[in-house]
Amino acid sequence: MIVLKNERDLEAMRPACAVANAVLEEVAAFIKPGVTTREVDNYAAQRIKSYGAKSAFLGYRKYPCYVCISVNEQVVHGLASDRRLEFGDIVSLDVGVVYNGFIGDNAKTVAVGGCGVAAQRLMDVTERALQEGIAKAISGNRVVDISRAIQNYVESNNFSVVREFVGHGVGRSMHEEPQVPNFVEGKSSPKLRPGMTLAIEPMVNVGRPEVQILKDGWTVVTKDGSLSAHFEHTVLITESDPEILTCREKVLSRLKGL
Repeated sequence: MIVLKNERDLEAMRPACAVANAVLEEVAAFIKPGVTTREVDNYAAQRIKSYGAKSAFLGYRKYPCYVCISVNEQVVHGLASDRRLEFGDIVSLDVGVVYNGFIGDNAKTVAVGGCGVAAQRLMDVTERALQEGIAKAISGNRVVDISRAIQNYVESNNFSVVREFVGHGVGRSMHEEPQVPNFVEGKSSPKLRPGMTLAIEPMVNVGRPEVQILKDGWTVVTKDGSLSAHFEHTVLITESDPEILTCREKVLSRLKGL
């Protein structure tokens, strides 16, 4: 069942998304060569707590970390460890928080100190693919319109989209209906309606789309070892243009009221 949010719900969810984005940006700024991914996770935990929020990921299906930290060929759900980040790595950070009873969910991929041209192009294309998908998140369209826009942009740039993991509805629960694939599935697709809140999140590989899960039971990697990037926003379907609830430009004003 798709849960439509009313204005009272959104009054609580907007600050949750603001906190999620603030934490994401702060953690991204913390990334530098020599830092371990465990230190990154601990810093994220501190920042989440400072806003009076909780990690939406810690303990979810027994996930053991506060945020997802995925390096280079790791696609999503990377685990914190003693691994030290090196100059030229790219790191996908996925931050979800619970605040006011609602979840804010967002992600971005950043370079550690700097990166090569190919890695930067991957990040640029993935972020632009997210924007292309959001542009189709309009009442009256269908979820497949978002999926098609993302897939077309990614594949026109000779990259591939991951099939096994997709975007989703989000609200009081981490994963709500509908699923939001980053590719066209060829089956019936829900119509977008005002009040729907979606986590739109393209996961893009330099090489082939196939992935596998490591022995830790969580970390998803590209099967061919190629680089992967991940960008995500929580988006509200409105009567007019989509509202990006985790948009940086709106976050600072919301945080002042917390």
